[in-house]
Amino acid sequence: MLALVVGISTIVVLVLRTRLDAFAALLIAALVTGSIAGSAPTDTITSITTGFGTTLGSIGIVIGLGVAVGKILEVSGGADSLAKAFLRAFGKGREPWAMGSTGALVSIPVFCDSGYVIMNPLARSIARVKQGGYVTLALALGCGMTLTHHLVPPTPGPLGVAGILGADLGGLILVGLLFSVLLLPVVVAYAKWIGPKLESEINAEVRNAVYESATVGSGGHGGTGTGTVVDDPATSSGERPERKKLGAGVASLPLLVPLLLIVLNTAATAIDRSNQGVLGPEDDYTASGWAATLAFIGNPVVALLIGLVLAVYVLLPRWTPREKVSGWLADAAASAGLILLITGAGGALGQVLRDSGVGDELAEAIAGTGLPGILVPFLVATLVRLAQGSGTVAMITAAGVSAPLVTGLGLDPLAAALACCAGSMVFSYFNDSYFWVVTRFTGLDGVAALKGWSGITTAAWAGSIPLVLLAGWLL
Repeated sequence: MLALVVGISTIVVLVLRTRLDAFAALLIAALVTGSIAGSAPTDTITSITTGFGTTLGSIGIVIGLGVAVGKILEVSGGADSLAKAFLRAFGKGREPWAMGSTGALVSIPVFCDSGYVIMNPLARSIARVKQGGYVTLALALGCGMTLTHHLVPPTPGPLGVAGILGADLGGLILVGLLFSVLLLPVVVAYAKWIGPKLESEINAEVRNAVYESATVGSGGHGGTGTGTVVDDPATSSGERPERKKLGAGVASLPLLVPLLLIVLNTAATAIDRSNQGVLGPEDDYTASGWAATLAFIGNPVVALLIGLVLAVYVLLPRWTPREKVSGWLADAAASAGLILLITGAGGALGQVLRDSGVGDELAEAIAGTGLPGILVPFLVATLVRLAQGSGTVAMITAAGVSAPLVTGLGLDPLAAALACCAGSMVFSYFNDSYFWVVTRFTGLDGVAALKGWSGITTAAWAGSIPLVLLAGWLL
């Protein structure tokens, strides 16, 4: 138990107080944990390399492909087309619902930071026409993105959690989407409640840009995503090629086709196993013809590869230079690099906890307290998020800590994955780059920023608690 406490504390201290990043912090924490737990140094190194390789072997390609699809959606204007379609679908008077739903959809393939910068001009345009309500729209958009960014693959964080815990990816997509739908009313209700109270707190520069100017020119604080926050959000998505306007149906193909294939694979496998009477996860199972076909094209690697091909050849004009497309994909690969390393390091920490016996000890201790086991990954993710700010690091750390506990606590890997992801949504504030993106573009500072953005993310986190408990009971 001391090894675990010191290990997690090492991550927090190194990220907050040193020049090292989360990747190095997780590896050092794995070494510290193994040493205190009494593992031989060579055994600890073996656990680290095994856990790192196993985790990335199962999920690394998927993360890289998912980020690439998001980048093409971003630069092609596909994300814009989807957002405008949602606005038309919801109709006048339901703009907060439209913005929250738009954010949730766009943030599945596109990083929050980039997605918010791309979509924020829509919120400003609506507020300018209505001459009011900008804070409500901006918060609903931002937290709608938070929901799916934390809960729905192929966002890299949930992908990494699924790989570390061995959770079914199709199941995580389905239940993550369900969680997002159920939590969206919480987000919209909080935005509609707090927005009017903070409207007068918008700083002069943003107020002028939203309500008095036809151009948008508010600056933003840099974040960690596939894009960069620049001075003009309207042009922030990068070097967009000249193109004909994309329809929402076409724009959705690179997103919906992979998700549909992955979900079909999950459903087909479940039905086929049931037909064969093979219900246990450890039982021998050979897919029949139709299920084998769906298992192949619905494998996350193949499905997302299909999505990337669709994105490049359907969304981008035929005259887009090959060099420019290669440059965008290289940018996506660069942004995925640190996420891959952090995900692998989280898997390494989990393997050390498993091999050293720390996981078994923690499971026994929790079982003796009467605390629902499903709350363990949830609370670990919550504490790490509060300590160091990154939701991705928080959920991956929680997954690494929880991986050895899943069997001992009687948890389903899918339920544990949902708990890790939901727990990491809590109280986004100064140590979170996305906090600065949203508050700078919204024009909120100080206490107003905490009431608006920190409050709405905490409301989403609190709303997820009964859902997590229900998932732990049902799954």
